[in-house]
Amino acid sequence: MTIQEAQEQVDQWIKTVGVRYFNELTNMAMLTEEVGEVAHIIARRYGEQSEKESDKQKDLGDEMADVLFVLICLANQTGIDLEKALEQNLAKKTIRDQDRHHNNPKLKA
Repeated sequence: MTIQEAQEQVDQWIKTVGVRYFNELTNMAMLTEEVGEVAHIIARRYGEQSEKESDKQKDLGDEMADVLFVLICLANQTGIDLEKALEQNLAKKTIRDQDRHHNNPKLKA
C-alpha cells in the first residue's frame, strides 16, 4: 500500500467506522500518547530498564501502527499529502546531509 492509499483508507475508515475525526488537538494528544507507548516498549525491551512480564506481551508493531494511524489522521485533517511531504523531506535530507554522516567520526566503526 502506498502512503496515499493509506491516507485514503484511514479517511474512509474514519467516515464509516469512526463517524468523524477527533479535532486536531485531541489527535495531537493521542499521537503523543501512542508515541509514549512505543517508547515504553523500546525502553524496556531494548534499553536498560527491566521488562515486566505484562510488557512482554505488547506488540511493538501494533503500537507503531497506532502512531502511524493517528499521524495519518492529522495529515488528512490538515491537508497534508504525506507521500509528497516524505519525498520532499528525503530530498532535503539528502542534500543537507550528503557528506555529514560519512564525515562523522562517531559513526565510523
